[in-house]
Amino acid sequence: MTATDEFGHLDTPLEASSSPALKFEVYARCSTTKARASKMHLPHYTAHTPMFMPVGTMGSIKGITTKQLEALDCHVILGNTYHLGSRPGPELLEKAGGLHKFMTWDRGLLTDSGGFQMVSLLKLANITEEGVEFENPHDGQKMMLTPEMSIGLQNAIGADIMMQLDDVVSSLTTGPRVEEAMWRSVRWLDRSIKAHKRPTEQNLFPIVQGGLDIELRTKSAQELVKRDSPGYAIGGLSGGEAKGSFWRMVSLSTDILPTNKPRYCMGVGYAEDLVVCSALGVDMYDCVFPTRTARFGNALVRTGSMSLKQGRYTSDLEPIDKDCDCPTCAKYTRAYLHTTATKETTGCHLITVHNIAFQMRLMLDIRQAIIEDRYPAFIREFMRIRFGKTVPMWIVDALKSVNVDLTVPDSSGYSAKPVADDFQKVPNAWADL
Repeated sequence: MTATDEFGHLDTPLEASSSPALKFEVYARCSTTKARASKMHLPHYTAHTPMFMPVGTMGSIKGITTKQLEALDCHVILGNTYHLGSRPGPELLEKAGGLHKFMTWDRGLLTDSGGFQMVSLLKLANITEEGVEFENPHDGQKMMLTPEMSIGLQNAIGADIMMQLDDVVSSLTTGPRVEEAMWRSVRWLDRSIKAHKRPTEQNLFPIVQGGLDIELRTKSAQELVKRDSPGYAIGGLSGGEAKGSFWRMVSLSTDILPTNKPRYCMGVGYAEDLVVCSALGVDMYDCVFPTRTARFGNALVRTGSMSLKQGRYTSDLEPIDKDCDCPTCAKYTRAYLHTTATKETTGCHLITVHNIAFQMRLMLDIRQAIIEDRYPAFIREFMRIRFGKTVPMWIVDALKSVNVDLTVPDSSGYSAKPVADDFQKVPNAWADL
């Protein structure tokens, strides 16, 4: 199966790589930034990048069926190895023929290694050279997750893309622990490669680490490139670090990683981050934010986030976004969603559908702008609608590094003043929705 073709007359890739279970073809490059539009041929689906992957922790996205995800044109979704390994468990998944068949999903799947959950969610996690020791939340017993066990679980799950187990440290950590974790992650990658039993059916992506240290992150990326993997992930970010540090680590990583292979920035899902990181050369993203925020009554729009719980929507008979063609916007009003948001599962479901559709449409628009070589103009218009005349400094600096200067007026007269805030605090009222 393949997605609806968006590449039109572009028949010959500019650059490509081929692995036993993944073929990556770059069909268009932005002539100004590092953005590119590509096809990633996976065992179950041909995905178009840049792309966003919704997170289905236990093989499902709350309130959404796989048929709905397909109708929303999701190319790849993400599952969590720790949770899937606990329930339904590898034995049942193998008996069912893998997670694709178990959840009736015939497009792409990516599984994380489970390491992040070990450290961030569980009590008494202790990292040693062998692996991650933790207390089982179900029975309190001590357990160990090793690189070999993580790969074994992911082989049973059967995802198109698997992630190595890495030594996870907070992006705010400094000092020798960061270097220790970086080198241990490299060693664990080598163990993961040896343990991988299905290299012709599944792809193993290593993860660039090194915290916010330029030298360590550079060395990490260089070491991973030596392993000649099908694709690479940029990890250890989106953990509360300053956005100015975040974008610099992303850009440094994409400068080192191969240009003919996919680059996956883990845990990124805010719309402005997707636009900026695509300009920095990233191809893949995932984040729980769009679906999680929907359960709190927040709908995503180009101007920011619309809190449908607010009383101002009590009698508002407009859709969330009049330009959105998702099933929610086609049939339901803001007033109805205000009535049901956070109170009824129906409201959560309908806003989740819209938020996923918003992410998919944004990524499609990004790809089309790259293919038509008008991405800088797209960026400027996006930022004008998103922020108006004041744009976070980190965005201005990041875009300036790839030759898009928002402080210089464009042909329409738009320019932006940098401000210190990392995040948008309220939706941009300056632009019409």
